[in-house]
Amino acid sequence: MATNYTFQGWLGLDPDSVKGEMKWGDFTPKVWEEDDVDIQVTHCGVCASDLHTMSSGWGPISYPCCVGHEIVGKAVRVGNYVQHIKVGDRVGVGAQALSCLKPSCPECSSGLKQHCAGFVNTYAQPYPDGKGVSYGGYSDYNRTNANFVFKIPKGLASEIAAPMLCGGLTVYSPLKQYAAGPGKSVGIVGIGGLGHFGILFAKALGVDKVVAISRSSSKKEDALQMGADAFVATQEDDQWVNRNRRTLDLIICTVGNEDQPLGDYLWLLNTRGTLVQVGNPDGGNLPKVNAFPLIVQGAKISGSCIGSPAEANEMLQLAAEKNIKPWVISRPMTDANQTIVDMGAGKAKYRYVLVNEKHI
Repeated sequence: MATNYTFQGWLGLDPDSVKGEMKWGDFTPKVWEEDDVDIQVTHCGVCASDLHTMSSGWGPISYPCCVGHEIVGKAVRVGNYVQHIKVGDRVGVGAQALSCLKPSCPECSSGLKQHCAGFVNTYAQPYPDGKGVSYGGYSDYNRTNANFVFKIPKGLASEIAAPMLCGGLTVYSPLKQYAAGPGKSVGIVGIGGLGHFGILFAKALGVDKVVAISRSSSKKEDALQMGADAFVATQEDDQWVNRNRRTLDLIICTVGNEDQPLGDYLWLLNTRGTLVQVGNPDGGNLPKVNAFPLIVQGAKISGSCIGSPAEANEMLQLAAEKNIKPWVISRPMTDANQTIVDMGAGKAKYRYVLVNEKHI
């Protein structure tokens, strides 16, 4: 079936593209299958993963690439096997475009598709069986398997929904996994794109106390305005560990720096508390961790990878019901190059969203 639209987007041609040197051009989406959805992109959030990937910071990729995995738009073509989406629906795609989907897969069959060994990223990764390469949402159109396409609830604005599809889900999932809610205290390390979602969703889930943890107090007022109940500035108080020891049931660490005081964070956990690492640095290396808090307090270190499709749908519904409002700055899709430069410079407060004005 021929289409009356062309797949075009901002293409990274080499690692220097991350310096604001992407070029607009055509790309060839994956081979069409009857369980796919084509999306006319209206909005796409800008995630740090976009920069890490385009620069080959997480490992070499093949170029050209078109990044962007916080996609919202209109379904313009829907495969015959797709039941939950119809043409014209407002839909979204996050950081995963495919898993193996085999009934024999332990992860796929138990609702943990984000941990499947057949995980395909929404951009810059070949599909199995020679069906093409994934291209993301800094573009006019996107093609993704319907298992990873979500209907956006009414009442949730597209520029609000888009950054939730990776940034929001990445923290929502571990909050749910570790039963964050009434009676619990939660620490959020790093008040950036991910961390600010951590505060918003922890409060929406009814957590008794949310503690924002950062190096300095420069974001204290923002964090308190987002709903944090307390703020810890680790570089401004040499007694921060002693003052806050054994006060948190769960810590979500959104920071990926190799020099962060990861071992000290563990002392803040209550007995058998858990620190969940979601920040991923270039190279993947984290600081050394002392064994004592792990043993003395029974503390645990875990990780979490985005979230499941079921969690994505649940998160979007919660956001609509609770009127959760992330702090977003909208930019025209035509300004994508300057936007990624500003993102790399840490200017986002706290999430950029590209708006494809030709489709609004």
